Amino acid sequence: MVYSPKEQGLGFLLVSRSLHPFRFLLRLILWILIRTMYRIKILGKENIPRKGPALLICNHITYVDPFIVGSCMLKRVIRYMMFREYFEIRSIRWFLNLMKVIPISEKDNPKAKIRSFIKAEEELKNGHVVCIFPEGTITRTGNILPFKKGFERIVKNIDVPIIPVHVDMLWGSIFSYKGGKFFWKIPKRFRYPVTVSFGKPLPSQTTSEEVRNAVIDLSSEAFVHRKKDLSLLHIEFLKRAKRHLFRFCMLDSTGKELSYGKVLIASLLLSRLIKKRYCINERMVGVILPSTIGGALANIGILMANKLPVNLNFTALRESVSSAISLCEIKTIITSKVFIEKAKIERQDGMIYLEDILKEIRPIEKIVTTIAVFLVPAFAIKRLYIRPKDTIDDLSTVIFSSGSTGEPKGIMLSHFNILSNILGFNQIFQLTKGDRVMGILPFFHSFGFTGTLWFPILSGFGAIYHPNPLDSKTIGELIERHKATILISTPTFYQGYIRKCTRGQFASLRYAIVGAEKLKMPLAKEFKEKFGIELLEGYGCTECSPVVSVNVPDYKDATHVQIGRKLGTIGLPIPGVSLKIVDPDTFKKLPNGEEGLLLVKGPNIMMGYLNQPEKTKEVIRDGWYCTGDIAFIHNDGFVEIKDRLSRFSKIAGEMVPHIYIEDAIHNVLNTSEPRCVVTSVYSEKKGERLVVLYTDIEMEIEDILERMKGMEIPNLWIPKKDSFIKIDTIPLLGSGKLDLKKIKMIAQENV
Repeated sequence: MVYSPKEQGLGFLLVSRSLHPFRFLLRLILWILIRTMYRIKILGKENIPRKGPALLICNHITYVDPFIVGSCMLKRVIRYMMFREYFEIRSIRWFLNLMKVIPISEKDNPKAKIRSFIKAEEELKNGHVVCIFPEGTITRTGNILPFKKGFERIVKNIDVPIIPVHVDMLWGSIFSYKGGKFFWKIPKRFRYPVTVSFGKPLPSQTTSEEVRNAVIDLSSEAFVHRKKDLSLLHIEFLKRAKRHLFRFCMLDSTGKELSYGKVLIASLLLSRLIKKRYCINERMVGVILPSTIGGALANIGILMANKLPVNLNFTALRESVSSAISLCEIKTIITSKVFIEKAKIERQDGMIYLEDILKEIRPIEKIVTTIAVFLVPAFAIKRLYIRPKDTIDDLSTVIFSSGSTGEPKGIMLSHFNILSNILGFNQIFQLTKGDRVMGILPFFHSFGFTGTLWFPILSGFGAIYHPNPLDSKTIGELIERHKATILISTPTFYQGYIRKCTRGQFASLRYAIVGAEKLKMPLAKEFKEKFGIELLEGYGCTECSPVVSVNVPDYKDATHVQIGRKLGTIGLPIPGVSLKIVDPDTFKKLPNGEEGLLLVKGPNIMMGYLNQPEKTKEVIRDGWYCTGDIAFIHNDGFVEIKDRLSRFSKIAGEMVPHIYIEDAIHNVLNTSEPRCVVTSVYSEKKGERLVVLYTDIEMEIEDILERMKGMEIPNLWIPKKDSFIKIDTIPLLGSGKLDLKKIKMIAQENV
């Protein structure tokens, strides 16, 4: 339920007339100022009681949060609990007293804290509304911080409803900490849009962790209301490029370098040929190109032609690629003659070469398009060249799953799926126009498509592309030469950087993000020791567009410490994403700290599997996506993945985690390099039997097993000696993830 500004204003004036005249005047002035500066949308207003007490629990993004929340109330005056340091400022203390603010501070002695709690309790007993920001301070990381438990003390002896409140879209405004500073920022727009969500009342016995989860759920629902300010991916790029025509946009290891203006010109020219000559009656266009400028231009150009790019996994088996082509009804595949010859990719029907397409662009077309890009406004270019027919909720691409646990599935992602992911990612990293992403992940990988293609160019900074993520030496040289600041990769690839790159080559990096597989602690320690950079572990899956959560650097100054990174976890969910843990069998929600199946909800959840509605229903229940991963959520909100549900074996009725056994073996070997992988095969006696595939182990199997027995590992979890199988290399997918399907096949063939 949404209330108009007119209704909010009338309610405000009605209550104000019953107040002291001076207080009425102040509230009127504040209301006018807030409504002048912000365009506020209110969700769930029906959850605020029209009379009687209520405790509002709200996230804290800016210094104006209290005024924003206060302007949303109908006929109610809110009593706020405020940080005592600000309350003691003489110039505003008279105003805060007039507004009946209740001061409190962590530095207060126990008696002072109790007096503040008692004062808040009295206000509630008297039928008033009290609002608390339990994070204790404004977020500097962009994430919702852990909630302090003080409000539990306030409602311990009284029965009042707790109303979760979430304020959205204020990150980036002048009163937020985006950019590493408060206030001293140029306002991005007049009447800044804000969404304020009021959740359903919770009982007074609700814990701080449960209330925090409710506020995060509200943030996920509020993200949907950002749509009105967004366009299609390629239209967003058009608007960004028009604002920064001469800014660096992308380069690759071939030596090509393009500005935003040049990328826009090339994409528009390419789109006209795709639309009018090569793919006239086709909806989906295949792309077999590496992470280079050519691959990026092909994806942007296809979208600008109002068609859908489908990046095909050129590292997969031919049968898998053929299946994807058939499922998407692809007739044309854009590739490069140089690339398929170098990669030894077999020629297929429907292939056209990007080099040949670009040769067909006439000089007059280049001149006309260049003039249009530099002189014609964005809305006119959109109308003349693109004429989009889709909406932000329509399909933008199909990305095929890695197939690590079975047959690849076509995952349908909308424009808003990807845009919401980029918005959430942008909120938790302090990025500037000088940042540069080192793009090494292929565009058929969901993080390659979202994280290294659209994320940098829509955020206003550049990308540096190199097609081979295993070419550690060249990657190190590119990072050093072009001052890359962001590197997104997998544990396998980071292992190569440790061996072949120098500390000086990585000196410009600010963020080193790792995902796709669990980060082993020895690898994190080794990387930190060599490069002086903390690896930031994240988590995602293609069905989630792909980012679900990620660690960020801690914030520390003279007075504040905010934890953004917790070793051994996958971090906090990014803004807009909500998580919960359920029992794998009953799907009953479990409290924080209990291990279970991880579910994800948010605007980043896929549209579904292409032409597979039944499989879609299996993994999406009431809007929650079932990840298939076993995890638990710490009380501070950090998430720890234990293993994939598919990477557990049920032996004699007990669930045995493969990754735990792998870690134990690597600890015995004292190595951070992956030397083994654990899988299982059928066993008539116990249901399943553990199998260890290993490469180079300089230790006798008997010694490994003996040391494992001294590590307090249950005997049931220790593999038998004849279950160790030597192989040449551990099977990996093109994305760097374990090829679990092939691993199990090898185990079945050799046991």
